[in-house]
Amino acid sequence: MAEKIKCLIIGSGPAGYTAAIYAARADMKPVMYTGMQMGGQLTTTTEVDNFPGYPNGTDGTAMMEDLKNQAERFGTQVRFGMVTKVHFSEKTGGIHKVIVDENTDIEAETVIISTGATAKYLGLESEQRLIGGGVSACATCDGFFYKGQEVIVVGAGDTAAEEATYLANICSKVTMLVRKDYMRASKAMQHRVNKTENIEVLYNTEIDEVLGSDVVEGVRIVNNQSGDKSEISVTGVFVAIGHTPNTQLFKGTLDMDDTGYLLTDGKSTKTNLPGVFAAGDVQDKEYRQAVTAAGTGCMAALDAERYLGALE
Repeated sequence: MAEKIKCLIIGSGPAGYTAAIYAARADMKPVMYTGMQMGGQLTTTTEVDNFPGYPNGTDGTAMMEDLKNQAERFGTQVRFGMVTKVHFSEKTGGIHKVIVDENTDIEAETVIISTGATAKYLGLESEQRLIGGGVSACATCDGFFYKGQEVIVVGAGDTAAEEATYLANICSKVTMLVRKDYMRASKAMQHRVNKTENIEVLYNTEIDEVLGSDVVEGVRIVNNQSGDKSEISVTGVFVAIGHTPNTQLFKGTLDMDDTGYLLTDGKSTKTNLPGVFAAGDVQDKEYRQAVTAAGTGCMAALDAERYLGALE
């Protein structure tokens, strides 16, 4: 027999937990399945200094634990598990069927998707080892900690150019590593980079290894044309080569843009199917901040509550 619930939340980052808090307070008795990474991307961040309400800062794992405890205090059932299949109804008032861990059947009146996005990394062993120790995929999250220091930005698109110019206001020097002999960023962003005095762009250049045992102490770079290698002393490495939204499960079911982000209706969190809502980085490729994810989680719960209210 399938378990029948009023509100199912898929994913456990700031968007999912905020949706759970609002849904629980609205007596929707939400059930959350966390996915394999409880707390989402923020649990890979050591220090969080820009989330309101933490005057002395916190770390990502502690903050997610606070949000989880708050959601549970209002009655949210937080379950460790992975949604492996979905059968969403196309009818208003229809029941959405979901399978968890390939063997647990759930029937939900509303579904809030907050599965987030995964930052792309280079895949180097030294890079992976130093994530949280100087390697980051978010300049606006972590740039503050490198005030007055020298850092690297890896990437050639608009995001990389934007992160480099942002960091240039904080750091003493920013070196951009571009794999090809040109940047993919828009001309406007390239002009901003070129006009910023403390940004240096190295073309045809890749990271061979991130140096340091516990924290980043530098990088060894390689010119992919000549094969020449050299070392640069830096304390931070910002990888800006994109994100992958965690939407594989919903392909062919929910409307997405050409990069896989879920499309929502106007300023709402409504997807193309009634009773299915999307919040957080799974539908936001512009801001990708914990506080904006939390905001859309609130919106999704309110949208779900209003949807159910209209059915009565």
